Amino acid sequence: MYKINNFFNNDDIRILDTKGPFSVIEYVRDLSVSPSTAATAYFCNEMNVRKRQLVCDLSKSNGVVCQAGAMQWSVGNVNATTGVKGVGDLLGKAMRGKVTGESAIKPEYKGDGILVLEPTYKYILLLDADNWNGSVVLDDGLFLACDASLQHKAVMRSNFSSAVAGNEGLFNLSINGKGILAIESACPKEELIEIELQNDVLKVDGSLAVAWSNSLNFTVERSGKTLIGSAASGEGLVNVYRGTGKVLLAPVDRASRTF
Repeated sequence: MYKINNFFNNDDIRILDTKGPFSVIEYVRDLSVSPSTAATAYFCNEMNVRKRQLVCDLSKSNGVVCQAGAMQWSVGNVNATTGVKGVGDLLGKAMRGKVTGESAIKPEYKGDGILVLEPTYKYILLLDADNWNGSVVLDDGLFLACDASLQHKAVMRSNFSSAVAGNEGLFNLSINGKGILAIESACPKEELIEIELQNDVLKVDGSLAVAWSNSLNFTVERSGKTLIGSAASGEGLVNVYRGTGKVLLAPVDRASRTF
């Protein structure tokens, strides 16, 4: 038996969101400051720059998969495995990690205890795969954790030009099935724009998409019909999402936000 004091019932901690086994907590103030860092901590608090953590209640799931190195502490019956089911599975995960930029081996935690991940100044978003027709594609490096029941796949762009254009890779990580996943975003949920497409086209100049439905056809294309037209418009190449599904957009390019 265990009891956690001065955590969920701490007046400096508030719960931002809860879905499935996951809860996102935020520290209202940074109390671990010194005279030399007090001014920085004050202005960070005023501008919503705060530490956040993902808490996983394993009793509410059949296990969770986390990004490698994300665990900070756990209590109770918590067992960690590699989640590798054989040599073929290991090679597949290594290949997927290589092309998507994610860690090759993501530890899987099972039991009925509590698992707490490392704090981050990024914003932690909880997504329900059901709301994305059971398959959501993530921008590179955003995955944090998910229900162990969800499957991970590397999906390829529809045209090879996307591998060399706009600082985009050729592959992205796709999360499939039923369950909840947690991602790290440079922008808060309040600033994200959700666009629903019904057999339509969305064109985006820059790496603004956080997540999108796997049902969409994703390519990188010239903004104009001709090279001269693209050059004249000043846009050049754009990311294009075509078909039926959803796209979650940030208001600023991820390259302009650093933590």
